[in-house]
Amino acid sequence: MRRAKISVIGAGNVGATCAHWAASKELGDVVLLDIPDKEGVAQGKALDLFCCAPMERFDANVHGTADYADTANSDVVIVTAGLPRKPGMSRDDLIGTNVKIVRSVAEQVATHSPDAIMILVSNPLDAMVYTAWKASGFPTNQIVGQAGCLDVARYRAFLAMKLGCSVEDISALLLGGHGDDMVPLPRYTSVHGIPIQQLLPEAEITECVERAKVGGGEIVKLMGTSAYYAPASGSVQMAEAIIKDKKRILPCAAYCDSEYGVGGYFVGVPCILGSGGVEKVIEIDLDATERPLMDESISHVKDLVATVKEMFPDLA
Repeated sequence: MRRAKISVIGAGNVGATCAHWAASKELGDVVLLDIPDKEGVAQGKALDLFCCAPMERFDANVHGTADYADTANSDVVIVTAGLPRKPGMSRDDLIGTNVKIVRSVAEQVATHSPDAIMILVSNPLDAMVYTAWKASGFPTNQIVGQAGCLDVARYRAFLAMKLGCSVEDISALLLGGHGDDMVPLPRYTSVHGIPIQQLLPEAEITECVERAKVGGGEIVKLMGTSAYYAPASGSVQMAEAIIKDKKRILPCAAYCDSEYGVGGYFVGVPCILGSGGVEKVIEIDLDATERPLMDESISHVKDLVATVKEMFPDLA
């Protein structure tokens, strides 16, 4: 039986950790790719990871490369390539740089793995998911962005810290964009079926939501660089759902047209992930408080995409 194949584009902290999680979970063989200038980094990290296999007891080949031909026929491609935002860099500067990178990656993925499901992690996420869609020519079900899995995990972790209970017993959902654009949904949060409002006062629930919104910034302040364990874990959670056809309902940046009144953009929503990629967007009822927040988040996505179209008319 053929093993699944996962290619990770970008061998930085997030990419290398994606390779780590995927190999340790035996999701399939892993290819870690970076640009030719950094080929040695991808090769070295891949070799180091593969040398863990006898001790950690996983059977997965791990290969580092700078040649997209080595990624051919991937089942899932996780795209982490791109520059982080640096001091003094405007949003438009970041978009201008990372659109070029992600467009090139998406074109290569489409050439070598036309049937792959592409998971975008690069920032700003909503703009990069749109870019990958346009550049690859893939149908919308084959393109999805990772942000909601990370945000919900942070939210659940902070709630578990408050409650002193297992994170496994907390079920939660968030919509919308990453960070400040997040739409909190305490109404859909429970602990082993018990509504969170019965276990924590409103102020403490809000505190957990707000901390999740700035969770990435909190980590940057602590260690001087972006988070990578949790973003990679969220990406591999999605990859596992696709590779194993688990039909998991996960919050992802998925294409919505009539859903939530979006009108043809990728936004953070709960969706079913399986072997067909994004197999269904789940539309939930939003109350009078949640709906305006979702509309505002959608408007920010549209602003980002408008910037991409303005800077790169060929992607319109």
